[in-house]
Amino acid sequence: MIEFRRVGKRYPGGGNDAVADLEFRIDRGDLVVVGGHSGAGKSTLLKMIPAIERPTVGAVLVEGQNVGALRPSALPFLRRNIGLVFQDQKLLFDRNAFENVMLPLAIAGFPHREAGRRVFAALDKVGLGDRERAMPSALSGGEQQRLAIARAVVHRPALLLADEPTAHLDPETAAAVGGIFLDFHRVGVTVLVATYDRSLFPGARRLDLDHGRLRG
Repeated sequence: MIEFRRVGKRYPGGGNDAVADLEFRIDRGDLVVVGGHSGAGKSTLLKMIPAIERPTVGAVLVEGQNVGALRPSALPFLRRNIGLVFQDQKLLFDRNAFENVMLPLAIAGFPHREAGRRVFAALDKVGLGDRERAMPSALSGGEQQRLAIARAVVHRPALLLADEPTAHLDPETAAAVGGIFLDFHRVGVTVLVATYDRSLFPGARRLDLDHGRLRG
């Protein structure tokens, strides 16, 4: 499903490579945890898959397609099958939970009735089925993260990417959020998570980064 071929990334003005010489494959249905110290390149690795960042050298392939070579007009089609959960949740604080999750479906032009059913299903899946009218500011940190996950999966993607989804959460809430990702993996979604806490994802394949390079 995903293949990195000798991938490197150097940001303009950066003295060192953010990532270098990355080579690995991820098959459909895999559960993969990306680990490493702060600044190891975890976020850069994740962002190259949906072409938020593009490699300086090498190729990133998703379903056989070199995503780094895609034109901007093709990116929405690439991302249609990818759910993204990043540290900056980008929730809209002037819209309630239902409206936040509805947004990507509205942009994609889903019929209103079908979109509504999907939104309720996504909120229910992450344990927010009774909070659809709540504003993000009225939700706890863990509930806001659950809301971000609901928005990421409402279009039922085949691939779910998450960058430190349990950061700044207490252990009990982190375990609950981690369990949501495990549930999606169990139903066939390919899940790739960057995290310091690998214990939340037992049995996951590991990719460990050290100063931008894979260890082992």
